[in-house]
Amino acid sequence: MHVLVMTVVHHPEDARILHRQIRALVDAGHEVTYAAPYTARGVMARSWVNGVDLPRAAERKRLSAVRAARKVFKRMRDQVDLVVIHDPELLLAVVGVRKRPPVVWDVHEDTPATLSLKPWLPAFLRPPVRFLARMLEGTAERHLHLLLAETAYAGRFHRAHLVVPNETWVPDDVTPPGDDRIVYLGWLSEARGVRDAIEVARLLRPYRVAVELIGYADPQSRPTLNEAVAEGVLEWRDFMPNDEALKRLDGALAGLSLLHDEPNYRHSMPTKIVEYMAHGIPVITTPSPRAVELVERYNSGMVVPWEDPKAVAQAVLSLRDDVRERHAQGARGYAAARANHHWPNSARRFVSQLEAWAGVKS
Repeated sequence: MHVLVMTVVHHPEDARILHRQIRALVDAGHEVTYAAPYTARGVMARSWVNGVDLPRAAERKRLSAVRAARKVFKRMRDQVDLVVIHDPELLLAVVGVRKRPPVVWDVHEDTPATLSLKPWLPAFLRPPVRFLARMLEGTAERHLHLLLAETAYAGRFHRAHLVVPNETWVPDDVTPPGDDRIVYLGWLSEARGVRDAIEVARLLRPYRVAVELIGYADPQSRPTLNEAVAEGVLEWRDFMPNDEALKRLDGALAGLSLLHDEPNYRHSMPTKIVEYMAHGIPVITTPSPRAVELVERYNSGMVVPWEDPKAVAQAVLSLRDDVRERHAQGARGYAAARANHHWPNSARRFVSQLEAWAGVKS
């Protein structure tokens, strides 16, 4: 089976797209052409995919990227058995094209709910854009195949769709959590707690507990982060490929998830929490419902109030001073991740479903 995977929004090294889904397809013996914004992001395609460069869709500059993706789609529609798109913008690139192969939209987020997190979109445009997003979702459900990243997204659609959760690769063994470094892995923005993390770093500095942030920061957050780095408050590693970034979790004291109380986060599972557990480190999270459910179910971390850096720092120091509890939380989280959130378990269902939609026998 030859699969065309397209994104103009996500980084080409996106963990869900490349390191889980595409890797699962390649490991199953299928050929993948991956169209993504390589040049715009300053990276090259991995050797195990056929890379096609696309422009990046960012803020209000999206139309040219969609047009370019539509050209690639039309050019390759007779060469592939299936197409997987990862951005709602790309619905405009595939809808209305005749004689197309089966198309799958992988629904990563609650698109209408994310509009409140886009500072580049004027407030007066959000209601009509939200209405357009709902219309596109309805069109997609009628004409395409859908995959969902969260069970909570099912309520937005009329039919049942396969849920392919944001799980992770869980190592065979892990290093016990240490006592002098906490980490954050993921996108950095105001709503994801970047200012809270910087304040946590300031509070922990006298206690010689380092704070390491790993991930791409939005334009609004980059100046603040650069100032904190220049002051020596924390270490910020900009975007790293997922397989490299995950190695930085090993041996940390704890992993942070400091999401604010935003509509798009209330029903989503922060992937970073599963990744922290998979690497055997305790989780410190704000009380988004899915995060609380996971951490409390497995007793794998601590829940702190929204936007409360002092509470986060206190949680870190309590774990630092209690070696037995720190190791126990890390061990419980690792065991739960290995048993219930190991990506290969979902990878089989994902690949089998795509093969069925393409009419290809496994």
